[in-house]
Amino acid sequence: MKVVLFGASGMVGQGVLRACLEEPEVTEVVAVGRRTLGKSAPKLREVRHADF
Repeated sequence: MKVVLFGASGMVGQGVLRACLEEPEVTEVVAVGRRTLGKSAPKLREVRHADF
């Protein structure tokens, strides 16, 4: 399963991101945000979008 996550830098989003990265059924997490997360993981791909 692939997950697209908006708001991964927020309080709730960080928890969702952590859960997705730990879940074996999730193969890729695409985090879309205004800032980079400062995290790296094999399943994580970040898309920086400065102006929503």
